[in-house]
Amino acid sequence: MTASVERIGIGFIGAGRISDLHAIEYCANPGAEIVAICDVDIELARARAAAWGVGRARIYTDYRELLADPAVDAVEILVPHHLHHLIASAALAAGKHVSLQKPMTLDLAEADDLVARAATTGKLFKVFENFIFYPPVMQARALIDDGAIGTPLSIRIKSNPGRGRSAWAVPPAAQAWRADISKSGGGPLCFDDGHHKFALAWHFMGRAEAVHAWIGESCAPDGFLFDAPALISWRFSEGRIGCLEVVYSPELDIITEHYAQDDRIEITGSKGVITINRGHGRLGDQPPVVLHTGGKTIGYSDMDTGWEASFVESTRHFIKVLRDGGTPRLSGAEGREVLAFTLAAQDAARLGGDIRPAY
Repeated sequence: MTASVERIGIGFIGAGRISDLHAIEYCANPGAEIVAICDVDIELARARAAAWGVGRARIYTDYRELLADPAVDAVEILVPHHLHHLIASAALAAGKHVSLQKPMTLDLAEADDLVARAATTGKLFKVFENFIFYPPVMQARALIDDGAIGTPLSIRIKSNPGRGRSAWAVPPAAQAWRADISKSGGGPLCFDDGHHKFALAWHFMGRAEAVHAWIGESCAPDGFLFDAPALISWRFSEGRIGCLEVVYSPELDIITEHYAQDDRIEITGSKGVITINRGHGRLGDQPPVVLHTGGKTIGYSDMDTGWEASFVESTRHFIKVLRDGGTPRLSGAEGREVLAFTLAAQDAARLGGDIRPAY
């Protein structure tokens, strides 16, 4: 179902650190307008409204009051994971279109319930995943679709948190709930941020048939515990394989304006290899996308490589679907597939052996 208004009224539920990136395209796109912001910290909500230049937006501290606002057509839900099902189900019941931060829920039963509720209400339901909209990832996908590396055979993802001298500050409250398994549902690297990596593997290779994982633990200087080092391997259909390696390097300098983390992706095909050298941040000045094929190496640099660009592209897609119709990406069903994929790694690390995702 598409929105019938000239400008779509957007309500933000949650005004934490990440909301700045979600707001960029809503503030710039003539087809949408931020009309309401809700956060339990009213001063934070007011500060966000001022920073985004939406001073006329109504401010709430109770999400139920925002959902009762008739000017709100769609909501961005940016709250700790354990609140996703509660607030998203209330938003759908209130007749709002929903963009829900990843991972969509803590378990598959809650995910199934949200998918069913969206189908019943006829409202659009999107699980927000920005990495598949990151311009270097879209460039790599276009090359693969054009046959540049032949048939994709494997994917290897390296995720490397370190230190960033220009990285943004992460509020202590955001660290605290991520360290609480009852609220986060899993570790900060292999479950929370890991969703991005599983979404990338799913995006390029499709469903995994089996997952194996070893997840360790590292302590940061401030005492925060990372679920790293970790090695997670995947088996896809037709004998294709993949892996995710997560390593915490506390003295590794990463160039970033956001999280101090580097992401590298290598996709090997039957006649070539593509490497993506960007993510949250970067290690150096190599081209963001490199293609090796036919005895040649080709670098691709003509694209926006700021991490915020992935949020802009993802939000722009959602606004277009709201206005013109279609299916958002990730849809609820797609988000559920990535969640099953991600949860399988948690189970594999805990139980040992291969786990088949519960699609």
